[in-house]
Amino acid sequence: MSEIRYGEKEILEFNPENMEIWPNKHKKNYLIKITLPEFMCKCPRSGYPDFATVYLEYTPDEWVVELKALKLYINSFMNRYISHEDSANEIFDTLYNKLKPKYMKITMDFNPRGNVHTVIEIDSDKIEK
Repeated sequence: MSEIRYGEKEILEFNPENMEIWPNKHKKNYLIKITLPEFMCKCPRSGYPDFATVYLEYTPDEWVVELKALKLYINSFMNRYISHEDSANEIFDTLYNKLKPKYMKITMDFNPRGNVHTVIEIDSDKIEK
């Protein structure tokens, strides 16, 4: 049996509560856009893999996310049974609550499966406060 590799260990042990964030040194409004093209989770009903591209946009206030921490967080979904809607909402809520940005939008564009193409968008400006 093969030994677990360091990357697998980091992903398995990743805890979003401990996600590294850094102080934002810039007080002007600016937009950070991040594309994560290799999101994967498993369908909670069938176990089949679902793949998506995650588009994250945010205007930071006091904090920015450290990119390796974000990568580990996104990769931590690959062995989870979770729906498209639940994964999008969990990622948005986790990042929004951790960073407390001035603005945030997440778009998850799932690859078609079974002739169905799903895009989920959550925009902090469109959520009732």
